[in-house]
Parts: sequence; structure tokens; C-alpha cells
Amino acid sequence: MRRIGEAEHIVIIGGGISGLSSAFYLQREAERQGKQLRLTIVDGADSLGGKINTLQRDGFVIERGPDSFLSRKLPTIELAMELGIEDELTAQNQSGKTAFIMKEGKLHPMPKGLVLGIPTDMEAFMASGLVSEAGKSRALQDLEMPGDAPEGDESLGGFLSRRLGPEIVQHVTEPLLAGIYAGNLSKLSIQATFPQFAEAERQHGSLIRGTQHQQRNKGQGAQPAWPEGLPEELKGSAFLSFKKGLSSLVDALDKALAGAERRLGETVTALVKNDKQDEKSEEARYEIVLASGERIAADGVIITAQGFNAASLLEPHVNVSALRAVDYVTVANVVMAFDKATFGVDFAGSGFLVPRSEGLRITACTWTSTKWLHTSPDDKVLLRCYVGRSGDEEAAKLPDDELKQAVLEDIAKSMGITAQPIFTEITRLPRSMPQYPVGHLDNIAGLRESMAKELPGVYVTGAAFGGVGLPDCIRQGKEAALSALSEL
Repeated sequence: MRRIGEAEHIVIIGGGISGLSSAFYLQREAERQGKQLRLTIVDGADSLGGKINTLQRDGFVIERGPDSFLSRKLPTIELAMELGIEDELTAQNQSGKTAFIMKEGKLHPMPKGLVLGIPTDMEAFMASGLVSEAGKSRALQDLEMPGDAPEGDESLGGFLSRRLGPEIVQHVTEPLLAGIYAGNLSKLSIQATFPQFAEAERQHGSLIRGTQHQQRNKGQGAQPAWPEGLPEELKGSAFLSFKKGLSSLVDALDKALAGAERRLGETVTALVKNDKQDEKSEEARYEIVLASGERIAADGVIITAQGFNAASLLEPHVNVSALRAVDYVTVANVVMAFDKATFGVDFAGSGFLVPRSEGLRITACTWTSTKWLHTSPDDKVLLRCYVGRSGDEEAAKLPDDELKQAVLEDIAKSMGITAQPIFTEITRLPRSMPQYPVGHLDNIAGLRESMAKELPGVYVTGAAFGGVGLPDCIRQGKEAALSALSEL
């Protein structure tokens, strides 16, 4: 029972970046509004951070989860500044920006003006060897075709094939865009992934022309204003990270949330609604049931667990088909460190992407020590290879020795590297990449509408809902926090 005058208690299920952001903004806004609030963070892992996991080893900074974030999406930068760690932000190496795509075993530089796989510099696109002359001609038909977008949502792959043709999708947009989600473009929702593509067609009758317009208008209202005091060198980098790794953000949040209770290594098994609770009741509205049998009373709940776990908690109360429809893909990161003296290859870029048609186990490779100068000693080289995507997850599940050998074979085929690594770090991320189906946003809106009616004070947020990147998760965590606080 909660005594009259006692602080409202919000339980946050999940200690990843979405949960930590929710907790931080709940705490900050409650203080600003003079509200008493008690926070408890519950997570089945033994440490906070979720997929964010930086390893410091032998002078290397190794990311075992995400390695950076988009600078044009401001929530991560804003959070860093609110935490007072903006001086730890770092930009990617300016001379290591060029990215490549493999085609028929050779690495081709992405042509100038390529925006998320959409050509905007026609001269550079026509000179590229990534697409045949027939494929280029088909892509340019986008400039003449009518803008006949169907009503509602459609698949990302269907949209791109309709506008640009199958060849550019196979060799350019699929490895680039699917790499972000480890997904199958023919199944991903365009509205949940790249709604700006559909908007370009609606407004300009052409994907290419609309993307060109969006690029011309950057800095004239399309790009949000940079936070005051942000160093200029950070503004010119598409991606940002932290000098000591992304775990710097988790550590700063952990410190800022010193007053919040932590229940780590605890699994939540049920969300129980107090049906007798009303405005005059001193009873909390909900109980969070732990695997140990312990029950935690809560006036509000923010669930930031993966979609399938959130569905299990919500299923006794609301229709969770929207969450059950979101598949998850298993991936793995394989990081290898080499001695530069024996490596035998110099990189002039950030890395490369591998289309499905190339038949390799790796889906991409980042030349980490070239892209991020803070990650490696000067006499060493650091590579990070990605394994696993929708429809091709078996390689990510191989035993360590077999997975290491498979990656070594692929980097020998793709880059001619025969040196043996000093060490290898393998991180598996089972069921980690949510796949937003067509109709996802409407489905989730319906779920939230049902929750507002049946479970007032309970919110769901995180990568399963509106974006997989760090800025998207932080934004969603903040939105959930503000909603929860206003409802109390």
C-alpha cells in the first residue's frame, strides 16, 4: 500500500538506452516541475546499457554493439550535452569517409551524391561501375514516371523497385538500407523505415528529384539547428561516437541516475493490474512480478524490453498482434585486431557493404581504425565485420572457431588480407534487429490506443516501435517519460 503523500513510483522495465533515457528524462522533468518521483529500473542483465557495450583492450576501443550514431538526428547530441559529456564526442576521420560496395568480387566506391542509396549527382552515378548501362537507364526513368504511390504503406523494396528498377536495388540500395536493419527490403515497411522516400514521390513525382530537393534544402530548415556550443568539427561528420566508446553515454546516465533503484539480474514475468484501484485508493495501480516471486508496486510502468518480451507482459490485457508481427533477426559482430607491419593493406575509406548476390558470409566490413582514429594504437589495425541478415542467420550462429575462420576467408576474398589477427572478439546478438512489417505504424498506434484505455499509466517504447538507431531510441524514451509524467 502507498501512503498518502508518498512519491509516485514508476518502474522502468529494461536498462538499455531506451530505458535509461526514459529514467533520465523522468527524473529531470519531475525535478523541474517540483514533483516527487521514485524510479526503479529492472533488467535481466547484470549491467546497464543493453546492446551498448564498449570493450577497452590493449589500447583498442572496441564496440561490441552499435559503434556510432547519426549526427543529423539530434537526441543523442542533446542528451550528451545535458549530461555534460559533449567534450567526449568525436567525429569520424575526414579522410576515411568513402564507402564501397562489392560487385562481382570487386570493391566499387559509392558514387558522389548517393543519399541512402538514391542517386542525386547524375554525372557521378552514370560514371559508376556498380550498375549496368541498362540498370542506369531504368533508374533514370524515375524522373519521367508518374508519381503513383499507393494509398497507405508499402514495402520498402517494392517502392524502390517500382521507382528505380531491380538492378539498382540489388546492387546499391539493398546492401545499404538492409544493412541498417539486417532486413529484407521486400518485407520492411517504408513508412516505418524511410518515410522521406514516399514523401519525395508524393511532393515531387520522383524519388530522385525529391531527394535532390531535400539535399538542396539542407541548412535551410530541413536540418534542425545544431545545439549551441557544439564544436564545428562535429557538425561536418555524418556519424559521431565518443572518444572512449559509446559506453561513455551509459556511464554518464548511470551516474546521473544515482538516486534510482536498480534491480539488475532480475527478470520480469508478469504485469498485474489492480482492478480495485481508483482515484481515492492508496493502492498502486500495478504490480511488477519478478521471476523470484517478488512483487513491486508501481503507479506507472514504462516497458522498453524487446517487442516479443513486451508482448508477453501485455498479452493478458490487450491485443498484442502488432508486436507479434515484428520478427527479429540474429546477427554477430566479429572484431579483429592486426599488427600494421604485417597487415599489408592500406585503407582509403570507411569500409564496404556486401550484397546478398556476392555469396559471402559477411554482410559488411568497417575499417574501424581508419574511420575512427581513437579506436586503435597507431601501429595496429582494427576491422569489424558483420554477419547475419534476414533469411541468412546461420553464419551468425556458428561456433567461435568456425565463425572466425569464415570471416578470415571472406576478408581474404574481398580485400586480399592474409595476415592473422592478434586477437578476435566475437559478439552475438540473438534476435536483436526488429523487422517492421508493412502497416507497422498503424498497428502500433492501435496497440497504444488500446493500452491507453485498458492500461492507463503503462507505456511501451524502444527499437521495436519507431527506429533502431540510438537517437531514435533516446527520442522515444524521452517521449514515453513525458507522457508518463503528465499522466500521473
